[in-house]
This record gives sequence, structure tokens and C-alpha cells, in this order.
Amino acid sequence: MSLLVVGTVAFDAIETPFGKTDKIVGGAATYIGLSASKLSDKINLVSVVGDDFPSEAIDMLKNHKVDTAGLQIKKGEKTFFWSGRYHNNMNSRDTIDTQLNVLETFDPVVPEQYKDCQILMLGNLMPIIQQQVFNQLTKKPELTVLDTMNFWMDNCMDDLMEALKHVDVLTINDEEARQLSGEYSLVVAAKKIMSFGPKTLIIKKGEHGALLFNGDKKFFAPAMPLEKVFDPTGAGDTFAGGFVGFLHKTQDFSFENMKRAVVYGSAMASFCVEEFGTERIANLSMSEVEERLQEFVDLSHFDLA
Repeated sequence: MSLLVVGTVAFDAIETPFGKTDKIVGGAATYIGLSASKLSDKINLVSVVGDDFPSEAIDMLKNHKVDTAGLQIKKGEKTFFWSGRYHNNMNSRDTIDTQLNVLETFDPVVPEQYKDCQILMLGNLMPIIQQQVFNQLTKKPELTVLDTMNFWMDNCMDDLMEALKHVDVLTINDEEARQLSGEYSLVVAAKKIMSFGPKTLIIKKGEHGALLFNGDKKFFAPAMPLEKVFDPTGAGDTFAGGFVGFLHKTQDFSFENMKRAVVYGSAMASFCVEEFGTERIANLSMSEVEERLQEFVDLSHFDLA
């Protein structure tokens, strides 16, 4: 059974206090696919790029066990591009430029061989596109995970609320959780958001870790304290990839196993921020992942006297 990843494959240009890049490969689906591939295989991708997107980047995805039969390449059109500048605290950023390009007319087509996926990971996209993908599947996936952002809450709230009715797990950050729920307390916010449809909610808090909610059950995973954070771009998507990749590998969707999946996601995200773009994740070894996971265990383990 497969893991279907839907989202952007894109170009980014990033500036942080540690440096800046020219146009580099990015996009939610890119980060999710690369991260998930470290933990599982049979990963299928649905996205769109222009004919300016380098074939070497597509080969990189294929080399990481990501099937790209669902990647549309639009002739004569340009790939989605985002440029941003991070502030000194690395928790806030300014968007310099956004060029939707091929995303403006993106009509997702799910290949026949993808339609019986076990896990559906809907990366950050227009909610109506996320819904279009779901409607093309031959059966309801065993687990559907959706990521979204405040832009869609501002501009497409009705479509987002409709999409949430079909979701098992929603991943958002703390600011988005407060906006979506209208509540300041994240515990109260979680209860309200889960009433919209998702059975499980993950609230990402950046350098302050992640919260997992399911009914009255709660779990907190810390973020790894790092000496340097070069580039937070893609960290949330890398987290999502680690989360769904672990669940796909273990075939266990219980709350207890989701707790482990959140730690795996946090570990993968901690690598992502160490270098610009996708390079750190693409070149990551499993021995490094296992060592980082042990660091997470050591970080949060204690005994009561």
C-alpha cells in the first residue's frame, strides 16, 4: 500500500542572518517526499512544475524512491516561485516575492495506480485542490493528513472547512491554530478544531516543539536545541514527511504510535534547518537519523525519585 503526497514542487530564494541563496529547489511536496523516503518507500507524488524545472531535481526525487508519474510538467510555463527573508529570531519572515505561475491553473490528476493509497498526505495547497485530489481516490485512505496555513484561512475558509471534514490528522502551527479556532489557549483551540472533523491535531511550535492532541489525550515533543539554524524553510513539511513516513513504515496508526511519529518528524525537521534548502535532508543517512532520535530520548527522559 502506498503513501500519496500532494503539494508544491517549487523554487525558493531565501535570505537569513546566515546568508542567502539564489533560486533553489523547494516546495512542500519536495520536502515531504524526501523526508518520508528516509523511513519508508512506495511514495507517490502529485504536483506540477514548468519546463524550467531541472530534470536533475526530478531524478533526485526518483533516487529517493519517490514515484513522479503524477508530476505534471507544463510546457512553456514557469514553476511556482517564492522568495523570503527571515528576521534575526528566525521565527518570523517577510515574503519578498510570490509567483504562482503553474499553480494558477493547477488541475491535479491522480494516476490510476495511485488511487488506492493507504495514506494521503495533503501538503499546503489551496483547499479546493486538496479536495479535488481526495475526490479522485477510489476509496477512502486509512489515514488522511492535511497541512494548511493562515493564507487559506484568510481567503478560502469555507473551502478549508469543507476539506477538514475528510481529514484524520491536521498539522498547523500555533498561530494558525489560534486563528482557525478563535481561541488563545492551545488546549481549548485543539478541542474546537477537532470538532471540525480531524480526529487528531498536531500543533507545531517551531523551536518550542510540537503538541499532539486526540480527544482528551495530549503529548508534547520537544524541538532539538541546535547551535545554528541556517534555514527554517521546509521544516514543517519535513516534519510532516517524517510523521507520515514513520506511520507508513510501521503500519500502526494508534495514538501511542503517533507519539513516536511526532518525535521522528521532529528529528527530521531538526536536520532540515541545518542547511539551506533540501540538501541536508537529501544527503541524510539513517545512522544520523538514529543518532538524532537517541538525542531526543536523552533530551526528554527523566526519572521521578
